[in-house]
Amino acid sequence: MPLDEYGVLSGTLHRHFRDQPDTQGRWFHVNLEVDAPAGRYRCAVDVDSKQSTTGVRWQVRTLAASVLEPASDLPPGYHHLARTSGSGAIDYLRHPALRNRTGCGIAWLAALLDRLSPPRPWLSGSYAEASDALEPILVPGRPILVFGEPFDDGGLGMHDVHQNQGDPYGTQWWDDNGIWQDGATMTRRPDGQYDVFLSRFSTQADATDPEGHPLPATS
Repeated sequence: MPLDEYGVLSGTLHRHFRDQPDTQGRWFHVNLEVDAPAGRYRCAVDVDSKQSTTGVRWQVRTLAASVLEPASDLPPGYHHLARTSGSGAIDYLRHPALRNRTGCGIAWLAALLDRLSPPRPWLSGSYAEASDALEPILVPGRPILVFGEPFDDGGLGMHDVHQNQGDPYGTQWWDDNGIWQDGATMTRRPDGQYDVFLSRFSTQADATDPEGHPLPATS
């Protein structure tokens, strides 16, 4: 069973701030305040895991608005997205602009492709390092797209702004696995391109089945 709801918030970034550290084992977020017609949303971007033994990985990249259509053309506000290719939904493992290129058996061609489009490894580190990677794209006043699950817990908000598939069997997040429902934070630069922050947990699989569950590892 996938997330209860999935979509994208289009708005203007007002500001961001980090959770304050405490001694209760709480995980950390970078919190975004985003202005949209319905009001000011709080969006919680995960930069740490709910389990201290589980690390977070991330990527920062720049994409043309055209590869994010139709999401990049949506007016300000929250928009439900169908969990399908072409709806504007995000899937780290399937979206043509985000997925890793499959291996090429021809050495010279693989080398050429690597030069034209270098592989983008997932980085890993502390919550502070993940926050440091995200915050440069969080320029107040920039148009912003936040993909994830909306919530209304005393106010407007978005959460699950991270990969939402590939969680292992037996974990509390297994039932939330699904394809075309990954979270992301994207801010539009003055040149029209989008700076993009993606995050995932180290326990989440790199390949999933049509239900978003991990595929067996291959040797």
